[in-house]
Amino acid sequence: MARSSSPSSASAAHPDGWPGKDFGLPEDGPRSIGRIGRRIVALLIDGALADLIAFVTGVWSPVHGTGDITHSWIQIAIFAVLQVLFICVLSGSFGHLCVGLRVVPMRGGYVGVWRPVVRTVLLCLVVPALIIDRDSRGAHDRIAGTVLVRR
Repeated sequence: MARSSSPSSASAAHPDGWPGKDFGLPEDGPRSIGRIGRRIVALLIDGALADLIAFVTGVWSPVHGTGDITHSWIQIAIFAVLQVLFICVLSGSFGHLCVGLRVVPMRGGYVGVWRPVVRTVLLCLVVPALIIDRDSRGAHDRIAGTVLVRR
C-alpha cells in the first residue's frame, strides 16, 4: 500500500492551507505571515534594546524586588516608545527589522500612528499577544488591524 505524501507543517496547522491564505498572502517568501521563531527573536531584540537604553540612562533595574518598582515601569515605557516610534517610521520595530519582518495594515497603505499605539499597549499587556488565531496573528494585531509579514 502506497502512502500519500504528507502535507507541509504549515498546511497541517491551518485547516485551509497556510497562515495568511485567507488574506491573500503567499505561503512563503516576501509578504508571507511572519513565523513564531522570528517573532520571538524580534521581541527579545526589542527587549534587549530597551534594557540597554535603560542601563545607559541609569534607570535599569536588573533584579525585580530589590529596587524601586518605578524602574521596571520605565523600562516598559522605553520599550513601548521604541515600538511606536519604529513602527510608525519604518513599519517595524528594531527587532522586526533585524529578523526581516514588518507590520502592515490589513487594508494596505501606511500603518499610521493609532495602529502602532494600540498594538503596543496590547503587546505590553502580554496576554493579548498570547491569544493567537489560526493565521498566527495575536489579538494585539487583530484589534489594531495589522499583520506581521516577512520583508
